[in-house]
Amino acid sequence: MSTLQLLRDGHQGLARAACLLGGVVWGVYWIPLRAIDAVGISGAWATAVFHIVPAMLLLPLVWHRRAQLQTGGASLQAVGASLGLAMMLYSTAFLYTDVVHAVLLYYLTPIWSTLLARAWLKEQITRDRVVGIVLGLSGMLVILNIEQGFPWPRNIGDWMALGSGIVWAIAANLMRRYPEHSVPEVASMWFLWCSALAVIAALSLQGTTALPPPGILVSILPWLLPIVLLLVLPGYLAITWGTPQLNPGTVGLLFMTEISVGAVSAALLTEEAFGIREITGIVLISLAGLAEVLLPAARRLGRSGSADN
Repeated sequence: MSTLQLLRDGHQGLARAACLLGGVVWGVYWIPLRAIDAVGISGAWATAVFHIVPAMLLLPLVWHRRAQLQTGGASLQAVGASLGLAMMLYSTAFLYTDVVHAVLLYYLTPIWSTLLARAWLKEQITRDRVVGIVLGLSGMLVILNIEQGFPWPRNIGDWMALGSGIVWAIAANLMRRYPEHSVPEVASMWFLWCSALAVIAALSLQGTTALPPPGILVSILPWLLPIVLLLVLPGYLAITWGTPQLNPGTVGLLFMTEISVGAVSAALLTEEAFGIREITGIVLISLAGLAEVLLPAARRLGRSGSADN
């Protein structure tokens, strides 16, 4: 099978790998966002800048495929708008709360995704997915220290993270429902909608007084452009290709690799806590992301062993 045919027809195993890769990329997503914030581009303006740069790089593609974008109609715009809103909320959440809370509150999304897929797409809720969700939630509660009470959102950043997970569940179900939209169209609309919504949020939350000076914008481009080209665009394209091929709940579980990467990178680069509790949570969450792969493999191995005997 040629590469082009593989990309066009899809592949379940590679789709899972693409979503795992997307989770890894998102696990370090907070680093350039906070770097942008540190130079004086604060709050939602940091999110806007972070997505406007790749959106501008994709403008030639948008122009080249303008006919396809027009024929995509309302469903393409719904996919792009929901992806853009989810990412805008999630990206901005990192700037108003700590990394671990932002990541973990977002990752209630496997629950929302699974329930919505069952209600709307009539997809079965498998036993393996339930096991994965239980493992993932257990890991989340361990890291959030449930002994101190249920981890209700504490600030606007926490609420943004929780809301982004719900909106992402809607986006994943829309992508599953309308798989006919190609990766370039979906990715382009994703960045454009996220940029527009981030600017609206920045104007609403911060006003024009916090508008980034042109000099600062130019100064960050030498390091931001390589990050966008080598990390952001490949990660988003992988997610855009892999997500429509899988159950939305499965996608949410695979993305949970971000929690491990985010917690470890936050511990290494900031003063955020990292100990036995966090390690235990990461192990549980990692198992959750792999549950739908490991459990069927274990059953096949068990059946093979029984047959040999």
